Amino acid sequence: GFIGANFVRFTLARTDAQVVIVDNLTYAGNLATLDRVLNDPRVTFLKADIRDRGAMEDVFRAHQPAAIVNFAAESHVDRSIDDPRPFIETNIVGVFVLLEVTRQYLKEKDPQARDAFRFLHVSTDEVYGSLGADGLFSETTPYAPNSPYAASKASADHLVRAYRETYRLPALITNC
Repeated sequence: GFIGANFVRFTLARTDAQVVIVDNLTYAGNLATLDRVLNDPRVTFLKADIRDRGAMEDVFRAHQPAAIVNFAAESHVDRSIDDPRPFIETNIVGVFVLLEVTRQYLKEKDPQARDAFRFLHVSTDEVYGSLGADGLFSETTPYAPNSPYAASKASADHLVRAYRETYRLPALITNC
């Protein structure tokens, strides 16, 4: 997606990191957004579905990530109203798969690697509902999702938070 592609360009321009891009290339996916980076030797592109645990385990095994930045989402409010299933499957089940694969992966790492690892989950301001009179949300705004899309993202946020609390998974949530 647009935000993920810009994140990859930003990362490549400012770090020496290896970047593995996993994208299922659904209706919103477009490899053209990555044209400028796909030839970079630090970039690996894999067409895969985050709901596929075996595929995600293969990615972790092959690339040994030091961090996960999860931009994956079905993200169109109107589409979620027409057909909520893909939103539930990708935004909730897919995040669950990533969290579980990450949890198992970190069990096998030494303490230093576990301490350095981060799971960054990218959410949306849609989880907070409609803007009030002041036009701003804050970290203390309560969740109030108003569409299947927003509810699926809020559910994913809660899963990430629960894994951080229950399993001490080094996870952060940010909104775009």
